[in-house]
Amino acid sequence: MVSSTSGGGAAYDGGPRDRLRAWLLESDMAKRHPGPHAEPESAHRGHPWWRVMCLTGLDYFSTLGYQPGIAALAAGLLSPLATVVLVVVTLVGALPVYRRVAHESPHGQGSIAMLERLLTFWKGKVFVLTLLGFAATDFLITITLSAADATAHLVENPHLTTALRGHEVTITWILVGLLGAVFLKGFTEAIGIAVTLVATYLVLNAVVVAVGLWHVFTAPQVIPDWSRALVAERGSPLVMVGVALVIFPKLALGLSGFETGVAVMPHIEGKPGDTEERPTGRIQGTRKLLTTAALIMSVFLITSSFITTLLIPQREFRPGGHANGRALAYLAHEYLGSAFGSVYDASTIAILWFAGASAMAGLLNLMPRYLPRYGMAPHWARAVRPMVLVFTVIAFLVTWLFRANVDAQGGAYATGVLVLITSATIAVTIVARRARQHGWTVGFGVISVVFLYTTAVNIIERPDGVKIGACFIGGILAVSLLSRAARAFELRVTSVTFNPLAERFIRDTAHRRIRFIANKPDRRDLAEYRDKQHQIRADNDIPDEEDVMFVEVTVVDPSEFESELRVCGEVVHGRYRVLTMQSATIANALAALLLSVRDMTGQRPHIYFEWTEGNPLAHFLRFFLFGQGEVAPVTREVLREAEPDRSRRPHVHVG
Repeated sequence: MVSSTSGGGAAYDGGPRDRLRAWLLESDMAKRHPGPHAEPESAHRGHPWWRVMCLTGLDYFSTLGYQPGIAALAAGLLSPLATVVLVVVTLVGALPVYRRVAHESPHGQGSIAMLERLLTFWKGKVFVLTLLGFAATDFLITITLSAADATAHLVENPHLTTALRGHEVTITWILVGLLGAVFLKGFTEAIGIAVTLVATYLVLNAVVVAVGLWHVFTAPQVIPDWSRALVAERGSPLVMVGVALVIFPKLALGLSGFETGVAVMPHIEGKPGDTEERPTGRIQGTRKLLTTAALIMSVFLITSSFITTLLIPQREFRPGGHANGRALAYLAHEYLGSAFGSVYDASTIAILWFAGASAMAGLLNLMPRYLPRYGMAPHWARAVRPMVLVFTVIAFLVTWLFRANVDAQGGAYATGVLVLITSATIAVTIVARRARQHGWTVGFGVISVVFLYTTAVNIIERPDGVKIGACFIGGILAVSLLSRAARAFELRVTSVTFNPLAERFIRDTAHRRIRFIANKPDRRDLAEYRDKQHQIRADNDIPDEEDVMFVEVTVVDPSEFESELRVCGEVVHGRYRVLTMQSATIANALAALLLSVRDMTGQRPHIYFEWTEGNPLAHFLRFFLFGQGEVAPVTREVLREAEPDRSRRPHVHVG
């Protein structure tokens, strides 16, 4: 067996620099990171779906802290009707899509993994990397937007406004820094805390909404005044509906949380008969989670938009106004007093802060899930602490660029959310079509069109989101390609297995010199093997009585980085022994075979190549992209990196 390993947890006994490196690369790897999106220790353990819903709610329900204010700023007096459109799209569009995503991706990979399965080769990898860029936008802006809104609640609190106003960026940096510090120390999953926070926050919001509705319906002039102003501003009901449909993309923040909902699936307890291949109970629990969360959020979105629009003067929603980014908190202070308002502020700040924690954990589990497997991340990207530092620095930069402004970050956040939801609608449409489910195909297709329109409008009207997303995409692609190039000469084979005939070939040659001839399979006729053997013997002065074997590698998917290698033996034309393999690259597969044969037999095998004509740079690009190119020197380089001891390294001959 041959395996490729990478370092990451070694101890260092040197000076401060080595101790710092050891601490950063401690064996607390991202794939085992116990954050809200990490997989539980056992597939048979989990939590009731309603408790996990509170974990999702850290991200989803916390948007109530700023969504009503953003809706009022975008739609004005039409905010309640525009919010109704948002709720309809949520219940009729996003909810069915993610219920299907939960069925198709029951281990929490989400729509990105679905599209990865549907798209192959480099186009699939590039597409996934692009989606990862938007996912990074979504999660990072969740951190900075939530921290900025928590800052707004602090600054606008009557007891603190004088001391804190003007220091919004610094306060937001402190909150983001504290979040990073938690993850540097080690974030322990706390669903119990999430349940307490979400339950408290929803109860407080219910009180504010109930009091707001009571004030609306007990003040006889409020609804008529709003109705007259709305008619004077928009005209007929038909125009209002049309404008609400046009405004809807600006309210897309209210759709956040669905991708997180499927990401936490592994935490949901299943039924006794569940298996990892078909966890039926987990899927049913996730669907209950998604449906219940969407219904609760829909009620709060409509009622909060209604009361904030009718009870808060429009000028207060604008930048600098007391309701900007904190509409429900404004009502809590206005109608329930400073004490209750401060309690509401504290609850909002806590849940917004934990929303950032959920997003950070999502980043730490999402990036290592894909990039190292593609060979597109440095080794240290698997460790939590270096990645926490990277994401924290980026969050500082985003906060500074947007000046900790909630409204300014809304476009970037909405873009990330909408792109992920749109990718999910496209994925389920393709899956339904392949399953020949005509009704679902048409339904999901219509939903895809709606979200494609919504995403396009949001990008056109608020290009900040796609600019930020493009920066992340460009950064991810650049780092990924550079990392892949730097790691091109790794062994990249996780294991090597031989079928019985291949084992017999190796065993029969173990008592003499083992010679392999690397052959690129073409017609595979008798002349091909006869001429190849004659050429190699002549170029390398191999006597006719010396035994040789052919080795052939077929490249299947050159975009893959690591893979298992299965070696099959066959006798061609009744006289030539051939070992055949399938791999992402020819050179790495040959190097893995040679090392495995060495370990099996105790001998250093020899392999013989012919030089390939052409430009070396062009050959390297062919190797990098298509797994082929100038095989001989690359095979030798892979062997050199995998086996530093020259006396144990297999021989490579080129004629």
